Amino acid sequence: MSVSTGTRGETVPTVPPGNPAVDTADVSALLERGRTLSTPVLRAAVDRLASPMDTVAAYHFGWIDAQGNPADGDGGKAVRPALALLSAEAAGAAPEVGVPGAVAVELVHNFSLLHDDLMDGDEQRRHRDTVWKVHGPAQAILVGDALFALANEILLELGTVEAGRATRRLTTASRKLIDGQAQDISYEHRERVTVEECLEMEGNKTGALLACAVSIGAVLGGADDRTADKLEEYGYHLGLAFQAVDDLLGIWGDPEATGKQTWSDLRQRKKSLPVVAALAAGGEASERLGELLAADAKSNDFDTFSEEEFAFRAALIEEAGGREWTSQEARRQHAVAIEALNEVDMPARVRAQLTALADFVVVRKR
Repeated sequence: MSVSTGTRGETVPTVPPGNPAVDTADVSALLERGRTLSTPVLRAAVDRLASPMDTVAAYHFGWIDAQGNPADGDGGKAVRPALALLSAEAAGAAPEVGVPGAVAVELVHNFSLLHDDLMDGDEQRRHRDTVWKVHGPAQAILVGDALFALANEILLELGTVEAGRATRRLTTASRKLIDGQAQDISYEHRERVTVEECLEMEGNKTGALLACAVSIGAVLGGADDRTADKLEEYGYHLGLAFQAVDDLLGIWGDPEATGKQTWSDLRQRKKSLPVVAALAAGGEASERLGELLAADAKSNDFDTFSEEEFAFRAALIEEAGGREWTSQEARRQHAVAIEALNEVDMPARVRAQLTALADFVVVRKR
């Protein structure tokens, strides 16, 4: 994969050389199917929550505005629900079989978003004020906890052996996700993080839940553990590719597309892949970046930095090769994900759709 090196706001990821162009119509249809089939069940789950948590959750999902009026907000890309439905089809089941898994994974994902926004101090998500900003930190914590509980409830109330197997995979993925968030926070206060540590953290924080999404429908559809494990392998490496692209957007993405502040990851002192790759590269730009980050760790003036200061740091990361290395890593993880699909016996149509979704993740602009 190549990455534009132009000014902020230009396209960051571009189609990897040698890969087929993404069939955007097919991917859009898959994402829309995921939303259409999972949203009614997701809404019904949220309706179980006590007031005002039901209202706060509805705001988070974009169903109402801050005043409680109906809204048609941006509920996210719906990649995970789309993967869960395809997962069921990979096992020879109807896509509807994967709906409880799709909803459970989406509930865990949004539990993590509610807590992450508060821990990171993010005031914007999907072009709107975050829940903690509108409803307060306590509600963000409580609603996140409630969504996590609902996820397990949705699966276990199916009462089948397959539901028990699916729940075990979801709880394992959830624990890894939390491990990843803890690692991410701890790395913000360290001068140096290795590339290996960063990949481990991102594998936990992003890869684990995507891996679960792409196996949970298959498990509900009766797939054996080997099939589910191979689908998880695809999802895990897809998650690493997904996060690598997110890391690029977290520094160089257009705020109009990402819904976050300029240089958002730099503002939060995140040791994302471009940063750690730049620090590991050696050379003048790498050394200068290391000096600045070491000074940051001892400074109380970080919040007063100018836009020019963040732009300078981004330029150092790019000069040291962190941007290009991350784009190549996204491409590598994408290739490993696709290779894992070759070891699963599934309908050719489903394989093509899983490949198209992987391509979408790597070349997406937002």
